[in-house]
Amino acid sequence: MTYEEIKKNTDVNIYIKAADECLQALGYTEHSYAHVTTVAEKTGYILQTLGYDERMVELGKIAGYLHDIGNLINRDDHSQSGAMMAFRILDHLGFPAEETAMIVSAIGNHDEGTGVPVSPLAAALILADKSDVRRNRVRNTEIASFDIHDRVNYSVTKAELKINSAHTIIKLKLQVDTHFSSVMEYFEIFMGRMILCRKAAEKLGLQFKLMINENQLL
Repeated sequence: MTYEEIKKNTDVNIYIKAADECLQALGYTEHSYAHVTTVAEKTGYILQTLGYDERMVELGKIAGYLHDIGNLINRDDHSQSGAMMAFRILDHLGFPAEETAMIVSAIGNHDEGTGVPVSPLAAALILADKSDVRRNRVRNTEIASFDIHDRVNYSVTKAELKINSAHTIIKLKLQVDTHFSSVMEYFEIFMGRMILCRKAAEKLGLQFKLMINENQLL
């Protein structure tokens, strides 16, 4: 089964939609189809660029698409509950045990609270997920009532994750409108994510670099 087939699966899409609705009720930024598709494509890009085989790239995309379904159960420990949900889905769809194990392990380790880049697939998923910072993830339309997460995401007018031609560096480049949030606020809420990104890059044999407004900060 392919990534495109997973994207068309009715049950999977119901879970993604319902999980995002739970987060919306809690005041979180968008975690629906736009986010999971972005993460899926970035995960595939990382693995493909680094020379992993076509099937591994497909598995990375599938992990990216499924990675946040655990938010349907609870935001806390959503990576672990999402891994269990993914296991049941993939097993039901007839995925080989080896492929299911790789996907479930990656999903279970994608969150900065407890996650560890235990495999190349997990590392690629971490980098793809933590680099999805953008203005249109903010749901709140009242700028005056933005919390720090709204301000930081809204301030990012452009985000780009690229691996250099020598395959030695993966760089996250952000354009931040400091009228809405300071660079310091970005680090205040995302430092844990950036540290996990550095560990994930190392798992892939890369150095992680963060640039904000053309200034290298990590």
